[in-house]
Amino acid sequence: MKYYLYILETLDNTLYCGIARDLLKRFDEHINKKGAKYTKSHPPKKIVYASVFPDKSSAQKEEYRIKHTLKRKEKLDLIEKKSIQTKEILSSLNFKNSR
Repeated sequence: MKYYLYILETLDNTLYCGIARDLLKRFDEHINKKGAKYTKSHPPKKIVYASVFPDKSSAQKEEYRIKHTLKRKEKLDLIEKKSIQTKEILSSLNFKNSR
């Protein structure tokens, strides 16, 4: 079962990284303050990065790497480098990416 790793940009311009089996549902949960504790106090603006993994374990490993080893600048570089991939993933899900 595939998993999505995503990075959200919040309304206060912070970044939040997470994983989900259903990316659209998870983003909706964040918007409606039913997602992570962090996004309840830092509401998401849009998904700025998305990647697909074949299983939960590989998605979790990449989530850990992004959250614990990358500085903000490196996260922004990753987002920029993978912007076309992210747009393709969101488009394939018929996702309108904004609040």
